[in-house]
Amino acid sequence: MATPIIPYIPQTITVHLGAPESNAQNVVVSFEDYIKNVASSEIYPTWNESAIYANIYAQISYALNRVYTEFYPSKGYNFDITSSTAIDQKFIYGRNIFANIDRIVSEIFNDYIRRQGFAEPLAAKYCNGTTVTCEGLSQWGSEYLARQGYSSLDILYNYYGYNIELVIDAPIRNIVRSYPGYAISRGDRGEDVATIQTAINRISTNYPSIPKMYPVDGIFGENTERSVKAFQRIFNLTPDGIVGKATWYKMISLYTGITRLSELNSEGQTIFGRSLEYPDAISEGNVGEKVTILQFFINVISSVNPFIPGVAITGTFGEETKNAVIAFQKENGLVTDGIVGAKTWGAMYEDFKGIVDEVFLGDAVLDIRTEAYPGSVLQEGSEGDDVRVLQQYLNAISVTNPGLGAVSVTGVFDAQTRRAVTQYQQAFDLPVTGSVDERTWNSIANTYKNVVSATLTRPTQFPGRTLRQGESDADNVSA
Repeated sequence: MATPIIPYIPQTITVHLGAPESNAQNVVVSFEDYIKNVASSEIYPTWNESAIYANIYAQISYALNRVYTEFYPSKGYNFDITSSTAIDQKFIYGRNIFANIDRIVSEIFNDYIRRQGFAEPLAAKYCNGTTVTCEGLSQWGSEYLARQGYSSLDILYNYYGYNIELVIDAPIRNIVRSYPGYAISRGDRGEDVATIQTAINRISTNYPSIPKMYPVDGIFGENTERSVKAFQRIFNLTPDGIVGKATWYKMISLYTGITRLSELNSEGQTIFGRSLEYPDAISEGNVGEKVTILQFFINVISSVNPFIPGVAITGTFGEETKNAVIAFQKENGLVTDGIVGAKTWGAMYEDFKGIVDEVFLGDAVLDIRTEAYPGSVLQEGSEGDDVRVLQQYLNAISVTNPGLGAVSVTGVFDAQTRRAVTQYQQAFDLPVTGSVDERTWNSIANTYKNVVSATLTRPTQFPGRTLRQGESDADNVSA
């Protein structure tokens, strides 16, 4: 992946003044000026302000989705969006801008819509609602709703559903193009490898002959090389196991298409790899993914709120989970019944989202800090903050690594923690001792960083590094 790993507002955007395949001019304009032009070209300045705001939010989000998914660059084009109204948004180069639209866009051009739990800006499609209708916002319909007293957010809810939210004041930076020429191959490590593993694992669901990679550990080893070669063979790329330019862009294009990231009904690039929408009431005795997500919420919240006890991520709603839910409900003035209904889930999601946005998705780049080795071996019977940190790392790793057990975050190195450490050591080819020396600690900390990076990243960007001599499949993009 490139340095920015979350959606951001590009300082400039390259617009192709025609259909994608046309021999038209490309123009580079500031993103703010682009949205002012689109809004002035698409809607009327005499409309109610709530309708204008709603339409501009949709226009911002649609354009950002194109940038986020690298929709056109992944197909070999040298622009970010077109001016074709049949495909994208109306843009009239050099046109005048309406005064009220100029003011509103300057206020909100770095806000956008996303679905709850999804990373990508919503592909907020829209149409005029009179001569053309579509599965999205109706421009004239939004004005009708505004005249009925609907707020801009109510209008967006009406057309896109109640599971959307606004991201406010997103960071602004230059677009970092996804492929500067660095090929990734066996022996490489880090977030870039984790991105490849995450994307190809999802693609393999639709193409089962591509073997999945577990764990997603950010290490380009034999399993990753085998999966990359299978991917390359299926899509007529040189099967050398090296992720160069053609392989990377094919992966981007397929991932975006399979998950429909550029569609209104996107499967979604979900935060932590799962949908975080409210499923239904969850209570003691329930099992399954919804309980796993609930327990993950609890542990994230517990990491910053000492009054909320951490729980083992087991997928089973037992007494421990019920007590943590009751503690959360008490802290938030909710009915303390231990049942996770819509209000409790919503409150947990808001707390979770706030922590993730503040800690993981801060302005600039993702900087996941881990604690240094405490200086002495942790083993069964050890107690204290270092054990608590270890348990939090193990729980985060267990979310995306099947077969690795989760633990209760107690600060006490008990038999459950020893089993989880033993499982980790077996999975990662470390001496199986059940205790945590410096080597095991550093491995766990690095895997934690890779897991968090992989689950928060968008698998649509290539890392920004220098060219390597002898790089393969690096000259042509395969769309």
